[in-house]
Amino acid sequence: MKWTIVGLGNPTDEYEGTRHNVGKELLAALEDKLPSGAKVVELDVYMNRSGPAIKKAVGSAKNLIVIHDELDIPLGKIKISYGNSGGGHNGVKSVIAALKSQDFVRIRVGISPSTPSGKLKRPTGDALADFVLGKFRPPEKEKLKKVKKLVQEAIELIVEESFERAQSEMNSR
Repeated sequence: MKWTIVGLGNPTDEYEGTRHNVGKELLAALEDKLPSGAKVVELDVYMNRSGPAIKKAVGSAKNLIVIHDELDIPLGKIKISYGNSGGGHNGVKSVIAALKSQDFVRIRVGISPSTPSGKLKRPTGDALADFVLGKFRPPEKEKLKKVKKLVQEAIELIVEESFERAQSEMNSR
C-alpha cells in the first residue's frame, strides 16, 4: 500500500522555524529517511489553504498522512489519530473541507509548553497567535530532535505495519 505524506506549514521564509511550520519542516528533514511505501507531497501554499492543494495531489483521503502542529499536546510528544475533526486547526479544517472527509491519518506534533509534572501550559487569547507563529527557542529545538525520531518511527510503523500498531505504540509514550 502506498502512503502519501504531507507536512502542514507556510511557504515563506518569515515562517521558517516557527511552531506552526513544524509539520512541514519535520517532514522535509525526514524525506530521505522514509520507507519505500511513502511518497512526500510538498505544498507551496499557506496552511489555511492546504486542502485544495492536497486534494489536487492525492484526490482522496485514503492512505493520506498529515503531519501538523498541535497546541493540545506538550512539546516533545506526538499523537497519532484518525478520523477526528480539525478542532481549532485551520490547516486541518481546510484538508477536511477539500477532501470532504476526516478519514485520514494525522501525526499531531505537540508544541505547547508544560510543567515539569507534564501539565500543559497552553497559550490562550491574544498570546496564542504570537506563540504559534513564534520561532522555537534553543531549549525547544533540543526537544525537536527527539520528536523528529518519533515522527520517523511513526511513519515507518504506519507504512510498514499498520496505523493501529503505530497508534498503539506511539501514543503510549
